[in-house]
Formats: sequence, C-alpha cells, structure tokens
Amino acid sequence: MIKKYTKHAVIAGFMVAGAVAAAALPAAAHHSFAMYDQTKTLVLTGVAYQFVAQANHAELHFYQIGADGKLVKDKDGKNVDYGIELAGAAAMAEQGVTAASFQAGTIFSAKINPMRDGTRFGSHPGGSAIAKCPWKTPPAAGKTCETVQGVELLGGKVF
Repeated sequence: MIKKYTKHAVIAGFMVAGAVAAAALPAAAHHSFAMYDQTKTLVLTGVAYQFVAQANHAELHFYQIGADGKLVKDKDGKNVDYGIELAGAAAMAEQGVTAASFQAGTIFSAKINPMRDGTRFGSHPGGSAIAKCPWKTPPAAGKTCETVQGVELLGGKVF
C-alpha cells in the first residue's frame, strides 16, 4: 500500500533532516590537534592572569616563571605570556579547573604540547594534572608546583 503524505508532513521531514544536519556542523567544524606537536611535552610553571571559559575549549593564560624562579622577560623587558588550551569549560569545571580556582595570581605548573609554529600556546595533554601551588607559595628555583607542600592537583590524578 502506498501512503500519501501531506505537504505539511513533507515539510516537517525536511525540517527534521535540516536540524540533524545543522547539529552535526559544530562537530565537523571542531579543529584537530595537528597544530600541536604531540611528540613534545613542555613542563611550564607560571602565574595565571586570565582563565577563559568557553564551551569547546577553556583557556588558561599565564606569565611564565623561569628555572631561576623569576618571571621570564622578552627582549623588550615584558613578561613572557603563554596560553594553554584545555577541554571544554564544563568538563574542566568537573575537575576543579575554573576561573575561581585559577584567579589572577595563581601559581601553577602544567604539561603542554607546544604549537608546531613556535607560538607560545599549547594543548594540555588529557589525563595529566595541573599542579596548583598554595596561594603565594611558588616552587623553589628549578622545581615545579608538584614539589610544593600543600600542592593541589586539578584536572587529573598524576602530574
């Protein structure tokens, strides 16, 4: 038996198909991690100056602390800034990584897969914790926050 479809049923079918296709677009538009060198892992310590909560990827921006325990300066004498791409803000919040837990001035250490082009930005490898130093307690020169008594590991169980 052949069913007859009304004009409204056909339009509704197209609308459903369109909605399904539109919902798939954000997933297709999501970038790959090819821009990050996942064969290299940097361990950086820094002072947070901004946490950006975004749906696709949260970002943590900081000024880098060098092995001597001082802020790293560029050739113009300005603080060297760095950024980390994290998982989505909601996923990071479940792991304790939020704007409130990384207020400006928070000292932390993190593992980062750097950008291939040398830009001071990287991705945070999944499963690796961010070691957050106790407030105003930086690590000793040449050490990471993981070595500071009272360290808090966020976003993972192992640094």
